Amino acid sequence: MKIIDHSAILSLGISPLDAYHWVENVIQEKETAILPPKISMRQAGNVFYNVMPCILQSEDRMGVKIITRHPKKTQGPSLTSQILLYELSSGQLIAVLDGSYITAMRTGAVAAYSAQLFGVQNFTTVGIMGLGITATATMDILSVVNQERSMEIHLLRYKGQERQFMKRYESTEKLRFVLHDSTESLIRSSQVILSCVTCAEKNFAEANMYQPGCTVIPVHTMGFQNCDLEFDKIFTDDIGHIKDFQYFDQFKSLAEVSEVIHGNVPGRTSKQERILVYNIGIAIHDVYFANQIWKQKPNAMEVSLEGPLQKMWFPRPGTNPSDESICKLL
Repeated sequence: MKIIDHSAILSLGISPLDAYHWVENVIQEKETAILPPKISMRQAGNVFYNVMPCILQSEDRMGVKIITRHPKKTQGPSLTSQILLYELSSGQLIAVLDGSYITAMRTGAVAAYSAQLFGVQNFTTVGIMGLGITATATMDILSVVNQERSMEIHLLRYKGQERQFMKRYESTEKLRFVLHDSTESLIRSSQVILSCVTCAEKNFAEANMYQPGCTVIPVHTMGFQNCDLEFDKIFTDDIGHIKDFQYFDQFKSLAEVSEVIHGNVPGRTSKQERILVYNIGIAIHDVYFANQIWKQKPNAMEVSLEGPLQKMWFPRPGTNPSDESICKLL
């Protein structure tokens, strides 16, 4: 079994285009995957433990992602994750991976893919709120996928983060940045609107602020509940993960992204439709990315995590664990 840590993953130099194509591939496999809704266990102080299992039958993989958020973590960010990767056909645990990079890249790749799939054709204006790691990964991928197209990127000012964000792309000639002091102004100016804001206590704007033909992609789902009732179409990566949304039964139109990819339902059909895409973040993305990384054989620690070697392994009271007799029936 391999222990693949953050530095080992970074050393692979995975390109934004690789991440985009991995998402494209795994969405194709959604219909054959087994994907229970994630389990979320929450405590006071915005502490939570999320467990996300899935089976990717076409990849011969079962995986579990565990995400924890705790403000009292003594090292690194308060939000971290790990991924356990199993060989489905044998049940063998083959790797434990740090999930930080995988989470950021798969989330950014999914958001970029949704923009390409549901945005108006050849969109040129993109609004981004919340300029942290996820927004950076999304912009990295969008800028590569659309490298031949000039785009105007609208950013919401927040604690100076916009300056660092723009600096990252200062050598990208086809990107022009525009700064906004209000969400309403940003929303009115953008054909594709990406929200990477992690906490929102109210809706970002009145529904009539969203222009005809816009595509809204809430990477974190808060702040768009009024859009649930007003937008023409809503898409999601997995319907089972959004059934507890307040207005779920009142959506005008709902389908999964994979249904659009396979031609079972139409995606955008006019330049006027306002579309909302809820990418909840599902385990098949994480497990597929983890498997691609495992296949690249990173410089990782090899460890043995062997269980009992015999069926009747339970020891007799008072025996030495090294004594072969512990495997005999009591």
